[in-house]
Amino acid sequence: MESSSSNLSFQISYGDCDAAGIVYFATYFRWMERAYTSWLFANGIRGGEQSEDLGGLAVGVSTGADYLRMVRVFDMLDLQVVLDRVGTSSYTLGYEFTRGQELVTRGHIVYAFRDHEFGKQPLPQRLVELLQTLPESRHEFRRQPA
Repeated sequence: MESSSSNLSFQISYGDCDAAGIVYFATYFRWMERAYTSWLFANGIRGGEQSEDLGGLAVGVSTGADYLRMVRVFDMLDLQVVLDRVGTSSYTLGYEFTRGQELVTRGHIVYAFRDHEFGKQPLPQRLVELLQTLPESRHEFRRQPA
């Protein structure tokens, strides 16, 4: 991953897949966390030291993913972190997994900013400014009914 980049590229291995050779659904969340924390770190914020760096910490309060296309062992994927929403005390990041130009999986995590006692706290300006450097989605995405 580049020094301040919000994207990650990788090839699927057998360890990422279930017995049928399809990426195991929970594996996507590990990649989402890696892309997010690596991006924060590359921009001067260590996940475990957010309280000291920002006066509070962002905690994940909701997450999900839509699996749009089957992904198999040896496929090459790109993961782009995108900004979905910034509120006063929370924000939502999107995680777009593409194979070539095709969106194959779309994840999201809602983060709430909390003080040292885990009470609601406004987002610090430094974090808001950093979040606003994230790209917008390049894909038209609408959640499909089950």
